[in-house]
Amino acid sequence: MGRNLQSGERLRPVDLAREHGLSTQAVRNYEESGILPAAPRTPHGYRTYTSLHAQALRTFLALLPGHGHQTATSIMQAVNQGAIEEALHLVDDSHARLLDDRRTLQAVESALRDLEPPAAPASGYESRSASESGHTFIGPLAAQLGIRPATLRAWEGAGLVRPDRDPRTGYRVYDDAAVRDARLAHQLRRGGYPLERIAPLIAQVRAAGGLEPLKATLRDWHGRLSARGRAMLSGAAELDTYLGRVDRRSSS
Repeated sequence: MGRNLQSGERLRPVDLAREHGLSTQAVRNYEESGILPAAPRTPHGYRTYTSLHAQALRTFLALLPGHGHQTATSIMQAVNQGAIEEALHLVDDSHARLLDDRRTLQAVESALRDLEPPAAPASGYESRSASESGHTFIGPLAAQLGIRPATLRAWEGAGLVRPDRDPRTGYRVYDDAAVRDARLAHQLRRGGYPLERIAPLIAQVRAAGGLEPLKATLRDWHGRLSARGRAMLSGAAELDTYLGRVDRRSSS
């Protein structure tokens, strides 16, 4: 909780710093970067702050968890320069990115739910070899997914699928992990996601060691998005308070 300051109370940098466990140099840096409004100086050159500066600092620190350092800085700079619409636009952009991240998470979860164990390969030489080895080839896999083999080759080029090669024939061979990646890519493509956005998601699946370990990653992802959303609410409350102070100062 911040101190109950009177509007005309004069504060030193150390007063602002102590409230948040910061160094006085950090407070000076925030002023120099435009996060805090410019502070008047005493005849001896010392900075003097007011409750407005204290609220500016509280606002910036409240914006940090939800918006990140760069955006929080830009928001405060815009407000202190009188560019309120620009500041609100930056806030809107952050909320749009959060919504986009939520939709991406939903798409991944939907794709994972839709994944089913691959069906047994059809008849034929390639299928018999695949059945014996537990692997499959490009033709049967493309047929299972309802796509063309050329699409699987394109996904391979984009890093979404990593088939091995049969040392005797040079044919592409898809093991269980490669089939999983292809099926996940297929579900996400059906959801309208471009290849460049699918690649890092499949990389997460590989890093997690499969779909089952990824569930913990998805729970953590949910938690981080929720925390970010709550942080944005807290930041918005402090920003609204600061904007009211700025409006009153401008109209006085």
